[in-house]
Amino acid sequence: MYLSRVELDLGKRKTLQALAVPNLFHGAVESSFQEEERARNLWRIDRIGGRWYLLIQSPQVPDLSQLVHQFGKEPFDPSKATKNYDHYLDRIETGQVMRFRLTANPTTSVSCKGQDRGKIMAHITPEYQKKWLVGKQEACGFRLDENDFDVSEKQWYHFRKKAGMEVTLLAVSFEGVLKVEDAEIFRKTLISGIGREKAYGMGLMTVISVQ
Repeated sequence: MYLSRVELDLGKRKTLQALAVPNLFHGAVESSFQEEERARNLWRIDRIGGRWYLLIQSPQVPDLSQLVHQFGKEPFDPSKATKNYDHYLDRIETGQVMRFRLTANPTTSVSCKGQDRGKIMAHITPEYQKKWLVGKQEACGFRLDENDFDVSEKQWYHFRKKAGMEVTLLAVSFEGVLKVEDAEIFRKTLISGIGREKAYGMGLMTVISVQ
């Protein structure tokens, strides 16, 4: 796996458009890979110290040239943008305490009368957003308590896909501390992501050891 980071240029009109319509970033990220390499890529937007970054996790090294041309700060050095992530993932151990950041789409299924499938609704309060993540811990190989992390940011997106379908989703960023309960399952979680709407910048969790 590889982890790539591109600093975004807010002076570019396309960057401002994409920050409001994540489908534009999705298309640019997918275009950074060959057709057969596009299945498992995750990405998210980070805001750190007043700067904005596009973070991409992928099985292959991306060609970021067109993405940077559209959205990134130039000049750009591709040799510094992408790092091998496998070395880090392989060192994760059961029992390890790690600081994490995750942007996800916390949702629930609400039963609708006369319909076989429930309607997917966003959790809109921090209380239920945190409960949603706590509810993922066993299946995802980690353990955390609601007092161990916070909702650091949230943003609604409303846009149309190319096919004309309207999309409304809530992006929620979590930051805090977790404990690895099963290293193998946790590594798979980091690779596959957490929750829905991964195409639109959700699901990517990054971690760093605090021990």
